[in-house]
Amino acid sequence: MNHTKWTSMWGNAVSIAEHRPESYAKHITLRYPVYAPFSGSALRFTFDNYCGTEPITLTFATVCQSLCDASEQTALTCSAKEDTFVPITFDGKTSVSISPGGTLISDPIPFVVSAQSSLCVNIFLEEFTQMQSAVYVTGPLSRGYFSMGDQTYTASLPSHQTKTTNWFYFLSNIDILTEETNRTLICYGDSITAQNWPDELTMQLRDKGFSHTAVIRRAASGTRILRQYDCITYDSYGLSGKNRFSHEIPTCGADTIIIQQGINDIIHPVGTDVNIFRPMSDLPTAEELIQGLQWYVEEAHAMGLAVWLGTLLPIYGFRTFAPFRETLRQEVNHWIRHNTKADGFIDFDLALRDQKKPMAFHPHFDSGDHLHPSEAAYKKMAECVPECLLT
Repeated sequence: MNHTKWTSMWGNAVSIAEHRPESYAKHITLRYPVYAPFSGSALRFTFDNYCGTEPITLTFATVCQSLCDASEQTALTCSAKEDTFVPITFDGKTSVSISPGGTLISDPIPFVVSAQSSLCVNIFLEEFTQMQSAVYVTGPLSRGYFSMGDQTYTASLPSHQTKTTNWFYFLSNIDILTEETNRTLICYGDSITAQNWPDELTMQLRDKGFSHTAVIRRAASGTRILRQYDCITYDSYGLSGKNRFSHEIPTCGADTIIIQQGINDIIHPVGTDVNIFRPMSDLPTAEELIQGLQWYVEEAHAMGLAVWLGTLLPIYGFRTFAPFRETLRQEVNHWIRHNTKADGFIDFDLALRDQKKPMAFHPHFDSGDHLHPSEAAYKKMAECVPECLLT
């Protein structure tokens, strides 16, 4: 194979972990199974302290071949293949510190990757480390582990000292040296995209034999296009669009982005008489929210990306639902469906709503909170992505 192109094969946003008294870790190993959609001969790893307020030190990091399929429920041991562990280095060094707000890309690491295989990335944190730069994601391909002690060269994690986690700390991207025909599709958004549908899209690509596209997720729960919180109660709801986009979106091999965001701008403001951190002044007009989406489109186009916008999903029955919020959602969706700025749109709303009561989810597609889709709905969202974006 002629491997001449660096292409992102896996990625997450970096957001703000929830502030807790135990928000520091020491003497633990993080292990993240990663699905490889296509083959390659070398890897580069991006480690990110973008939201940290203190330096962090990665004592050791390794990559290895996994014995488990990343899409399967695996035992706490998360077993890897013996004799496949390779150190991840930075200018030849195996330990590295990252300043607050800083990002580091590893040396190119020679490592043979087979298409549709799974790898494990292992990160050992020896000293007290601020666990602040992180993102919480879920889905059939999004599961991590942490284990006590240095397990960076351990084939099977000790089950009595290991737990699962859906928090992804510091590791934000993996590039693979691969064939020129391979490329990356970015899914950008809030909790709806931080949950299952990008993983479901990856699995549908695999099952349909589309072998040249990697789907990566740049999403953080609670995020809004126009606002962010300045209090520790809600700062885990992440950064505003203008503080996220330019950091998250530049991605090797990416040519297209699907943006599905805006519902939190609509549902969060409730008034300071209800919540002092959620003033009604945060509620945007339709014009302001549309301007935010237009800014995304312009920024993405300037990066050379095609942009597809996803319509906003139903919120009827959610705890802050009100007719004025529904009117705002409909106005934004109308613009998404008829705008000439983006390269296309995906009508997630039409696919998931109840045809007899269009402001609500179809019961089969409602997770129960009337805001997030169900497992079946995430599969349906993946099916909505047009084939022209997958080849």
